[in-house]
Amino acid sequence: MTTPDMEHSAIIARRTQLLAPTYQLFYEQPLQVVRARDVWMYDEHGRAYLDAYNNVPVVGHCHPEVVEALTRQASILNTHTRYLAELPLQLAEDLLATMPREISNVVFTCTGSEANDLAVRISKAVTGGTGFIITDYSYHGVTDVLSGMSPEDGPVGPGVYTVPSPGAPEGPAGFAAHVQNALERMRSDGIRPAALLVDTIFSSDGVFSDPKGFLAEAVRHMRDAGGLFIADEVQPGFGRLGEAMWGFQRHGVVPDIVTMGKPMGNGHPVAAVAARPEVFAQFARGRHYFNTFGGNSVSCAVALAVLQVIHKEGLLENARRTGEYLRRALVKLASRCPALGEVRGAGLFVGVEVRSDGAGTRASALATKQVVNAMRHRGVLLGSTGRGGNVLKIRTPLTFKIEHADTLVQALDDTLQAQREAPGGD
Repeated sequence: MTTPDMEHSAIIARRTQLLAPTYQLFYEQPLQVVRARDVWMYDEHGRAYLDAYNNVPVVGHCHPEVVEALTRQASILNTHTRYLAELPLQLAEDLLATMPREISNVVFTCTGSEANDLAVRISKAVTGGTGFIITDYSYHGVTDVLSGMSPEDGPVGPGVYTVPSPGAPEGPAGFAAHVQNALERMRSDGIRPAALLVDTIFSSDGVFSDPKGFLAEAVRHMRDAGGLFIADEVQPGFGRLGEAMWGFQRHGVVPDIVTMGKPMGNGHPVAAVAARPEVFAQFARGRHYFNTFGGNSVSCAVALAVLQVIHKEGLLENARRTGEYLRRALVKLASRCPALGEVRGAGLFVGVEVRSDGAGTRASALATKQVVNAMRHRGVLLGSTGRGGNVLKIRTPLTFKIEHADTLVQALDDTLQAQREAPGGD
């Protein structure tokens, strides 16, 4: 009899031989996905898995209007922004229309890492500073500079100061004080501030969105010190938080620079940096930035289709409504299940703490991954996050519906019940 592990062993062996060891796979029993549609992914045997983790397919996997836009434009023209073209301008207009009027210029890139790397360059040039403040378990990208600003993956680089996340004992109310303390350390070190860079849902830190507005005072401290505020919207952006298109809007602040990536193309590599015009103007004095594939014709057509689908299908409202339903259901489950703790998030971006006992002790990363792997076997795909790895990360396409939320919560209930009944379970 052939088992799934036996079937995958040949592919895993080829991966080991051909791909660098930096590559990793999800789940103890890796999943071979051969197709996907909307909120469902399918393995080689046709089994469906509910995708409650991937933030790339923001309007659902293989949305027909996005696929059609890509195919149509690829058959007509694909070139860069050195030529006059309508598509980059139309995309810029539609994208900037979702933002505060103070943000009125955009540069297109291919990835969120490129966008954040450019934002760092811009902030240094505009402020003359080299000091950056980030949260102490954040992730912002894969370039050499950004790997030093992504403590989730390794040590920070020179001039980078970390502050506790809003999940620290002081809570979100203490976040601004931590930023102010970091600025004081910068001054004593003779470092001039360049920017505060945060993912506005603090996803790698464990998902923190409330109370609304807690980020504003920290931004004020940075600006008072002469630095900028960079809102990393790669994960929370494009309506995932439900009430608005961008995470920074929950906090009533207007960033100096906004970066975005993955969801912008629903799987196609397209990203952008948007900023106040005076910021770009100062950067452009004596400097030029050109990205061969940033803003290419096909990428622009795809990103335009994504924006149009979000608006036409009312996906912000769906994210708000379904997200509220999902969080209520998870809170209800947590009230009768000692293995679950606080439920956090907004819209269709949710973090759920996993506990090891009824006294509220945080579960280990291993115990949390056991839940994630058990959910995979029940046909629901989740992730984990947070410094301790003890937070379930739920980050669904915006097309996630009430019935999908019911499926997720029931699978989680069944998973935790099975763990309690297992030998050695609580």
